Amino acid sequence: MGLFGIFNKKKKETLDKGLEKTKQSVFGKLARAIAGKSKVDDEVLDDLEEVLVTSDVGVDTTVKIIERIEERVARDKYVSTSELNQILKDEIASLLTENQQGANDDWDLPTDHKPYVILVVGVNGVGKTTTIGKLAYQFKKAGKKVFLGAADTFRAAAVEQLCIWGERVGVTVIKQKMGADPASVAFDTLSSAKANNADVVLIDTAGRLHNKVGLMNELKKVKDVMKKVLPDAPDEVMLVLDGSTGQNAFEQAKQFAAVTQISSLAITKLDGTAKGGVVIGISDQLKVPVKYIGLGEGMEDLQLFNSKEFVNSLFE
Repeated sequence: MGLFGIFNKKKKETLDKGLEKTKQSVFGKLARAIAGKSKVDDEVLDDLEEVLVTSDVGVDTTVKIIERIEERVARDKYVSTSELNQILKDEIASLLTENQQGANDDWDLPTDHKPYVILVVGVNGVGKTTTIGKLAYQFKKAGKKVFLGAADTFRAAAVEQLCIWGERVGVTVIKQKMGADPASVAFDTLSSAKANNADVVLIDTAGRLHNKVGLMNELKKVKDVMKKVLPDAPDEVMLVLDGSTGQNAFEQAKQFAAVTQISSLAITKLDGTAKGGVVIGISDQLKVPVKYIGLGEGMEDLQLFNSKEFVNSLFE
């Protein structure tokens, strides 16, 4: 087996292991729902609906999946419970694929301009700064020159943590003193990155301000100041969510989507939870591509999200 094959095998093993708790939970419930049944009927569909809702797929997305299966049952007249797994797999894969336009197949970035600027948002505790560090590692490994901006100046620990990641990965971190204006940090970061011909910039931001208006104003100010250096910045606003919080992650996503335009998602901590179904619901309801998933503590454990690989691992 070549080096590429070994890498893919390791990636698949990490994904399978990371989704193990979700898989056991979903299919344990599904097995109980269809026990003793041979045909997919209204009772089986009602039980399946409960399985999906209690697996953190979310009510609206669950209803959509059930309706699609009902159409299939009505068209085919007879669908056995043994076929249900494949049908469910097909419908979930279809839903995920619909919302993945703009997602990455590799760690390359657009080549028409640089630096490519990613503004990273999310509440405290979701793994935002760690995700930035892991992304910096992956981009650097792919041959990119990476700059990090420590614009979460409300928490001393956030700046310190980002600096630790910068040293660990070997990339430049731009920071100011505690309590400094986050927009000023963003301005300095982009100015330095542009002057040093960087390929990609990742800007950390405050996880929580006192209210929605405060958060909206802060993010708008950071964006406006960025445009003084690079008119098209940011190229991407990435929301980081903690997958282990299930429907709370979905509520956070809705709140952030209400105050700023989210263009991509990173969902962390999927390895320690049975709530991996939340990926399906968030992707469907927000109509925003899931770009990255976190499946462990190691730097290699942040993976590019691939909807086909995700569904295959979930249903194997």
